[in-house]
Amino acid sequence: MFEALLAATGLEFDFMRRAALACVLLALGAAPVGVLLMLRRMSLMGDAMSHAILPGAALGYLLAGLSLPALTLGGVLGGLVVAAAAGAVARHTVLREDAALAVFYLVSLALGVLILSVRGTQVDLLHVLFGSVLALDEAALGLLAAVALATVAGLALLWRPLILECVDPSFLRGVSRWGAVAHQGFLALVVVNLVASFHALGTLMAVGLMMLPAAAARLWTRRLQPMLAVAVATGVAGGLLGLVLSYAADWPTSPTIVLLLGAWYAISLLLAPQGWWRQRRVPPRHLRG
Repeated sequence: MFEALLAATGLEFDFMRRAALACVLLALGAAPVGVLLMLRRMSLMGDAMSHAILPGAALGYLLAGLSLPALTLGGVLGGLVVAAAAGAVARHTVLREDAALAVFYLVSLALGVLILSVRGTQVDLLHVLFGSVLALDEAALGLLAAVALATVAGLALLWRPLILECVDPSFLRGVSRWGAVAHQGFLALVVVNLVASFHALGTLMAVGLMMLPAAAARLWTRRLQPMLAVAVATGVAGGLLGLVLSYAADWPTSPTIVLLLGAWYAISLLLAPQGWWRQRRVPPRHLRG
């Protein structure tokens, strides 16, 4: 029976087991970062940064082809440059950081696609835009594991200033010098998680495992620690179920995972305690005096 289950899900193959492990590692790192992005009202920044890594990855491709170190280093450098540039524009002009990110993300996306279209092939462009979770090797899994471990360690180190910045960033800037360090460190975690997701899901889908589990978790609980746990569990379940469904139906893996997470978000909107239906139809509890 166990062998039949493995055969039905495709997990009897090494490439499917590597892809399943990749989904788990990505959820462990990206989902908590997505929760904090959401609480800091920076959800769209994740989407902007996922496109900002494309020119760096494209330049890495030009120099070394589909090389894991080159694509990773190029993507990280590209994302950090765009994040720093958007922050500088926000500090020295009338534009806010979200507007600057929107401009940089559009330019970055166009530049990355242009480079890959001119110097690469259609297959290379699809590989970068939509990922290749079924083609990950041991080196890529090592990178994903390192990113997940670094994310957990970084969040633990910056936990208090990050939470305080979610609540009252002005107060944090007034009482501590850790505000700027926490902000820049958090942006670095966003970038490295998006680069890790880029290898598996591509630049267009990388933000899916970051923001969709976080948005769904927010509808199920108001407390931060349970929200982080629900987001990680949602990311793991959505990644694994999407992987198996894509194998069984012969669908592209990255869109299937993102659509499955989107379907769970829609269900959460209706049935979760903070969802639309429960808020409108279920009367709130009254406190007894």
